Amino acid sequence: MENDSKINMIEEAGLLEPSQEYREKSYVSSENEYRTKYAMSLQDSNAFWNSVADELDWFKRGDTVLEGEITDFKYFPGSLINVSYNCVDRHANGKRANKVAIAWEGENGDAKILTYKQLQREVAKFANVLLSLGVQKGDVVSVYMQNLPETFVVLQAVLRIGAIYNTVFAGFSPEALRERVNNSGAKMLVCANASFRRGKVLPLKGIVDEALTQAPTVEHVVVYHRIDHETPMQEGRDFDYAELMSKASDVCPPVPLDANDPGLLIYTSGTSGKPKGIVHAGGGFLLGTYAYSKYQLDLRDEDFYFNTADIGWLTSHIFVLVGGLACGVTTLLYEGALDHPHPGRLYEMIDKYQVNKLFSAPTAFRMLLKHGDELAQKYQLNTLELFASVGEPLNPEAWDWVQRSLGKGRAVINNTWGQTETGGTPLALLPGAISMKPGSCGVPFFGHELAVVDAGGQDVEPMTPGFLVLKRPFPTLVRDVWNDHERYLSTYFSQIPGMYFTGDSAIIDRDGHFWVLGRVDDVINVSGHRISTMEMESALIKHDAVVEAAVIEQPDEIKGTVPIAFVTLEKSYKASDEVEEMLKQKIVDEIGSFARPQRIHFVDVMPKTRSGKIIRRMLREIVQTGGVMGDRTGLEDSEVIDKLLGSIRGE
Repeated sequence: MENDSKINMIEEAGLLEPSQEYREKSYVSSENEYRTKYAMSLQDSNAFWNSVADELDWFKRGDTVLEGEITDFKYFPGSLINVSYNCVDRHANGKRANKVAIAWEGENGDAKILTYKQLQREVAKFANVLLSLGVQKGDVVSVYMQNLPETFVVLQAVLRIGAIYNTVFAGFSPEALRERVNNSGAKMLVCANASFRRGKVLPLKGIVDEALTQAPTVEHVVVYHRIDHETPMQEGRDFDYAELMSKASDVCPPVPLDANDPGLLIYTSGTSGKPKGIVHAGGGFLLGTYAYSKYQLDLRDEDFYFNTADIGWLTSHIFVLVGGLACGVTTLLYEGALDHPHPGRLYEMIDKYQVNKLFSAPTAFRMLLKHGDELAQKYQLNTLELFASVGEPLNPEAWDWVQRSLGKGRAVINNTWGQTETGGTPLALLPGAISMKPGSCGVPFFGHELAVVDAGGQDVEPMTPGFLVLKRPFPTLVRDVWNDHERYLSTYFSQIPGMYFTGDSAIIDRDGHFWVLGRVDDVINVSGHRISTMEMESALIKHDAVVEAAVIEQPDEIKGTVPIAFVTLEKSYKASDEVEEMLKQKIVDEIGSFARPQRIHFVDVMPKTRSGKIIRRMLREIVQTGGVMGDRTGLEDSEVIDKLLGSIRGE
């Protein structure tokens, strides 16, 4: 893989120190402290996880911390815990009882708050609803809802009784919902009747009804009426959320559960092959996400924390539903698009609630960059002290702009790396301890051993590209693929025996920071030159004219394949032959003439997952077939393909 320009960029990346003020209040306040604690956590990872477990409440806790190897392991086997108790009751029964747990706003201006005491009451009531409808320990409950306080109530209630939840992004098609329901064998489905998205009402219940025409395992559907909207209800199967809640008792003791019992089932987006049902252990997920949230976000009682992730994306489960609530923090939730009904909506929310910690996807930060300083300067934004991101690498240009324009030069930016399968972010900064580097994914978390290796599993030298792997288990790591153990073993452990294969390529720099380069298969072979698509995208994004870029390959009779780029321009630039030539030359200057794109398409939108990842498979289909015939269920915006095709055909 040719990564010379990427390596040069990494070599030249400067260090930016956190402010002394931030260091003084951080859980880990210096790099020396991090390095010492990290080394100790590898020497005795059991001691580290024991120290985390000490901060949670257990019904029974044994002496064994870790049992087994990376392909088949358990944390605290035989120990009994309950996720809901630790996220809700632990605070509701103490000094945080009247503290706001969730502050929520809808796109249309609706608002609601729930204190920890109120959340406890609502969770217990819905837990009793589940029990009354026959849901038992180990049953799967599918949840097809948007960001609502009620969604969090439902999910915590499922965890409370020992059932297993599967959230499905509220926007997936009937086919995608049906596939996940049937694969999981869901006994119940909970949905909202409708949702708001960019001012439009999306009729979710209609999608549910269509999906369930061929879903024999679902016995009951509970419908939360979010909007006064005509909602068909099937007698005997469908029940009204509010009506059931009005009759339910608000007392429901949490069930003691083995820390390794399955707690949640999350399906990957299905951008390649059938979606995989990723199984996470409830107690293990709690243990790990509490630690990630505490140390990587420095979550504290005084924080007002805004995580923009949709509940259909695992980030919301890691850092809000479980990790955030376990830390006892106040979290802001938002239903709808972050730039609707006006481009400054996100800024407006930050100022209104005096948000000091913001977690969002790189695509959201690039969206704000697209609107520039002029929009940002209309708002105060003087409370922000930490930005965190995950999903795709936060490119240095967007990083610099966020630091300068939104963070006023004093905020910490924590660009992290994780996967659905890791159940958290094994790579990140510890905000008050580790110096920042624009574009890097930080350093390994305590108790996590990551490496960059060659095809034989041997560690490569610093500044050398290789395969990113995990060498030991940790509590949030995937435990299995639902109903397909062979796929679990072949997908993650067959490439390099004894290690978890992430599928990403990476570099470790001379300071120990990790730089994730992209998927190992995101490489184009042009006349014998192997070119990383991420390297080309980074070259384009360096140009002031480019807000976002994606590169895919197109078959070519002479060269084998040639690169094609899709680019969203900064608003002061207009698409033209001159701009196209300028950007092609930028890639030539950064990488070489062999990497020159055959064509650059200027587009206003990109096909993205809800987590903000560009779905390059769809761009490839558009170039090669003129449309998208494959699975569209991973799209954040169902109308984006038509918009994209319109942009291309209008050129």
